[in-house]
Amino acid sequence: MVSKARQWQRELESAHSRLATLFKRPEPRARSLAYLKGLLSGVERKNGWQLAEFIGEATPDGVQHLLERAQWDADEARDVLREYVIEHIGDPEAVLIVDETGFIKKGQHSAGVKRQYSGTAGRIENSQIGVFLNYAGHGGSAFIDRELYLPQEWAEDAARRHGAGIPASVEFSTKPQIARRMIERALDAGLPCRWVTADAVYGGDRRLRVWLESRDQAFILAVAKDEPLWWQGPRYVRADAIARAQPTRAWKRLSAGQGAKGERLYDWALVPLWRLQMSAEEKRWGHYLLVRRSLDETPEYAFYVVYAPRRKATRQTLVRVAGRRWEIEIGFEATKGECGLDHYEVRKWHGWYRHITLSLLAHAVLVVLRSKVKKKS
Repeated sequence: MVSKARQWQRELESAHSRLATLFKRPEPRARSLAYLKGLLSGVERKNGWQLAEFIGEATPDGVQHLLERAQWDADEARDVLREYVIEHIGDPEAVLIVDETGFIKKGQHSAGVKRQYSGTAGRIENSQIGVFLNYAGHGGSAFIDRELYLPQEWAEDAARRHGAGIPASVEFSTKPQIARRMIERALDAGLPCRWVTADAVYGGDRRLRVWLESRDQAFILAVAKDEPLWWQGPRYVRADAIARAQPTRAWKRLSAGQGAKGERLYDWALVPLWRLQMSAEEKRWGHYLLVRRSLDETPEYAFYVVYAPRRKATRQTLVRVAGRRWEIEIGFEATKGECGLDHYEVRKWHGWYRHITLSLLAHAVLVVLRSKVKKKS
């Protein structure tokens, strides 16, 4: 019987073999495998010095060379990551999840760093912000794309851009615009998925919602309580006002999935929204407001705009999909805790992409291994 350690090593080597053609020289090719092993090891801080020590090198020069100067393309590695994830947990009912996470940093020289709100810290901190795309499929969820958010003051500062190695082609983009690019890459690659979901940072961007509709892509996107929506005709009504107008019979208690403390039970209401219908094909699709109400004495509410085929828009299905958004938060926790996502010390643009992509691949290996165990069970 193959030991767990041997299974882990085989799966890691299988995943890494897909990267082999990206490296022109054998040294960085071998070091990239050692780097992945280090990311999955018990090393406390997965920075240059400690990973070099794990690999058996006296200095971090080789690790730094891999991340900064070796010839390989992190975007090609991202495509390898996506193909690996889809091959193992691909699912026609999968959910694409968008979210961001912060990386607390000192100084002013790391690409894109500034004092900005970081959800990781829960406050304004000197940090970098990365926007990520997660694939929640059959038997697990793993990351398939990543982009570093570049604040506008960075985009307009030629000297800082040059110092951080930011390519001339990179312009300022809002986080929803970054999300659209990543979703577009995934959809254009033909990956199987049914839904897109994200929090209100992205759901509140109407241009993103309209673009998803133009691609006939179903979504469940969180919005703020004051989001104006067409209800009972072409007139705008706030999301919370629509929720308050619902009778008692409109609410149903359902689970949004298992949480750390058991079932995540809430009361849910599903309200059809008004939309212009131009053709028989468009009538197959509907707009809805999904409202989540907590069971507390003073309940808290969450609001989601839904665009979906009417036959798919059952309350139970939509609640299940909305509940999967938490998987990306679990993914961030696992990737930072187990794969050194936030342990990097690189400052330059392409160094960030290289470390982050390898860390996401390491996490994907863990997801695949756990998925295989579940399927055997």
